[in-house]
Amino acid sequence: MSAPNSSFDPKQVAPLGEEQVFAMRDEALAAIAAATDLEALKQVRTEHAGDRSPLGLANREIGALPPQAKKDAGMRVGQARGAVNQALAARQAVLEVEAEERMLVTETVDVTLPWDRTPRGARHPITMLSERIADVFVAMGWEVAEGPLVEAEWLNFDALNLGADHPARTMQDTFWTEPAENHVVLRTHTSPVQARTMLTRKPPIYVVCPGRVFRTDEYDATHSPMFHQVEGLVVDEGITMAHLKGSLDHMLQALFGEGVVTRFRPSYFPFTEPSAEMDLVCFVCRGTGLNDDPDAEVPTCRTCRGEGWIELGGCGVVNPRVLTACGVDPERYTGFAFGFGIDRTLMFRHGVEDLRSVFEGDIRFSRAFGTEI
Repeated sequence: MSAPNSSFDPKQVAPLGEEQVFAMRDEALAAIAAATDLEALKQVRTEHAGDRSPLGLANREIGALPPQAKKDAGMRVGQARGAVNQALAARQAVLEVEAEERMLVTETVDVTLPWDRTPRGARHPITMLSERIADVFVAMGWEVAEGPLVEAEWLNFDALNLGADHPARTMQDTFWTEPAENHVVLRTHTSPVQARTMLTRKPPIYVVCPGRVFRTDEYDATHSPMFHQVEGLVVDEGITMAHLKGSLDHMLQALFGEGVVTRFRPSYFPFTEPSAEMDLVCFVCRGTGLNDDPDAEVPTCRTCRGEGWIELGGCGVVNPRVLTACGVDPERYTGFAFGFGIDRTLMFRHGVEDLRSVFEGDIRFSRAFGTEI
């Protein structure tokens, strides 16, 4: 019958001896004390308190020892591991407090600052000017009409008395969609909205039509392939050029101030007859053509370049052919129409020298106009 090995020699288990275990403990305690943050302490925990750490491997070897040596070896290793775990807990508490203090310093928030730390945007001046123009006419009892940007060729040209040989139909002025046999274009003006209105409503008609239009122009300081127009249309009984001029004068005084008037110069447009170019009296020099500052290097007005007038757009009495094409009786009804560029109006109204500033999306440009202009 077997019996305990009473002649066991402790020297045979030197790796679990007192000096070796204490050396493992001291090495772990030194590493814990040297950890400067929670991430470093996590690494120390793995290396000195994990299952693959020196003390963890020593603890595994205890089971293979003879009974007489297990008690002493187990006590030594257990005490060493306990000391390491206590040191880890104490060091973690200290490092957590330090991390929280650093966070309070580095991530502090000044609650006295404005609550919205995201830079505020700004409404685009073209949008605001379009709405302001529309508001003037809505206050006069008109309506705002809109239409698609991609338009049928007939509505963009034929219905407006622009014949098949008109130069505006060529690729030099118009964006055509593919395939060409569909006869669809990007609208070159907002006049198709007027045609759609006359086709779907019965007179009296009083509408203003702001919107984007497209032409194959070069992109430079004064031109863009995409720009904005506003057009107006009135169809009613007894409408004359006098009504047209009165409406334009009222609109421009609302935009530029009292005393601003227009003048008409004879011109030609296929969709109006008679037609006129409308000029706006310079709202800076009030038609004098002179600089307000007598000591200025340039004696002439910079806005109108000394002419006293600023070209604004085209207008006229609606051509009877357009009324007929849109199903309106030209014997009973007459009307007037006008159109001008919103971008150009913004430029000379606010001294914008480069049209590209309007379209490049720089928030600093839009913010300069505030929330209203």
